[in-house]
Amino acid sequence: MKNPTNVRPPELEEIPPGYLNIMGYVDESEVNGPGCRAVVWVQGCKRECPGCFNPESWSFEINKLIEIKELASQILSNSRNQGVTFSGGEPFWQAPALTQLAQRLKTAGFNVMSFTGFTLEELRSERAPLGASELLEQLDILVDGPYVESLAINSPDSLVSSRNQRVHVFNPALKDKLNWASDQMEIHILKDGSRIITGFRGQNGLSES
Repeated sequence: MKNPTNVRPPELEEIPPGYLNIMGYVDESEVNGPGCRAVVWVQGCKRECPGCFNPESWSFEINKLIEIKELASQILSNSRNQGVTFSGGEPFWQAPALTQLAQRLKTAGFNVMSFTGFTLEELRSERAPLGASELLEQLDILVDGPYVESLAINSPDSLVSSRNQRVHVFNPALKDKLNWASDQMEIHILKDGSRIITGFRGQNGLSES
């Protein structure tokens, strides 16, 4: 596992203000947080953890740019979505843009959750990625810590994928709603016929049907 640093990958400078570089997006997921929610997978991660279920998200090269307000409108247009989860990749490398997205969604009553390979202590330290503290302020739930293959849990009853990871609930209203399972899969068939397989045993990427 590679150690994180607060040096911004140069590709991040290619993302225009007001945009996110994402790898994927789905509505109505029930395995990535409490209730029914949208999931945004950002593009780019420096860890390259062995056994990572989403290696397509490692590259910081531009994959799909989407304007923050457009993505917010897309999420809000689905009446079944109750919240949003940020995953990746590493969400905190795009913390300033995700903070803007979270603010728009929280105004509409959504709860906001994020997975991260950083620990909460790292995100609160001087070595944290740019904008980390602001994104933390918007979160209702944070699952922290890198995936460690030797500590894998592989249980349908677990909220996390490896034993080192922790669930931090910042919003007391959600303490009784920790009902997702990290070791389940969903298959989302998109309008163009492609599919997204999400959940730990799947790959959170696009593939042809």
